[in-house]
Amino acid sequence: MWLASAVSVSSRLWLGSVVQVRRDRHLIRTLLQGVRACGTFETLLLCTDGLASYPKQALKVFSKPLHTGKRGRPRLLLPEGLMIAQVIKHYARRRVSGVVRRIVVGTEAAVWARLCSTQGSESAVINTAYIERLQATFRSRLAPLTRRTRAAARRKTTLEAGMWLIGTVYNFCRAHRSLKLRYESSAQQRWIERTPAQAAGLTNDHWSLYELLSFAVPPTLPKRRGRRPRWLLEAAHAA
Repeated sequence: MWLASAVSVSSRLWLGSVVQVRRDRHLIRTLLQGVRACGTFETLLLCTDGLASYPKQALKVFSKPLHTGKRGRPRLLLPEGLMIAQVIKHYARRRVSGVVRRIVVGTEAAVWARLCSTQGSESAVINTAYIERLQATFRSRLAPLTRRTRAAARRKTTLEAGMWLIGTVYNFCRAHRSLKLRYESSAQQRWIERTPAQAAGLTNDHWSLYELLSFAVPPTLPKRRGRRPRWLLEAAHAA
């Protein structure tokens, strides 16, 4: 079972994961579609591992059609602020023997500036350490994801439910050590702990587990099919 995840480096916010039996292009495409659905972006840097499906599917997911009014399929163009970088690890006897970092889309100056702004260090390099740490968190808190475990999940839905529970608790209920802020007062200096949801601006409070589980999610409105009633059209016209 494969678990593909995405995380925002600046806020450490878990953006979502996809569970699938095979690690193929459908898995990567579904994950990237979820990342794009998180909102609009002006400058986005995608750092992935050496899997060739990541750059190919990213170009398909984030490309926009250029309509010129001519016949035929419109040309696909990437947004100006999109950058893609890869970390390719070479192994020898089950150990990392070398690391190759390459830029697929974008310039070296733009990628380096984005890395420094998100990681907060001038010595920042292209890496996947943040998502690897998050994957380790999922494995330590969700037993079916642990390698060589006896707590195997027989159904995919069970694994997905546990994944969403661990991910939401990580975002809203667990303070991240790297996100704390220094608070200086006249009496003393202390640190204010923050969760990834607080750092991303989704909430102002540190949620408890009870608040998370008792939160009422608003239902989605069903789509109406067919034509609207005539009296409703007349009322709208009169208004």
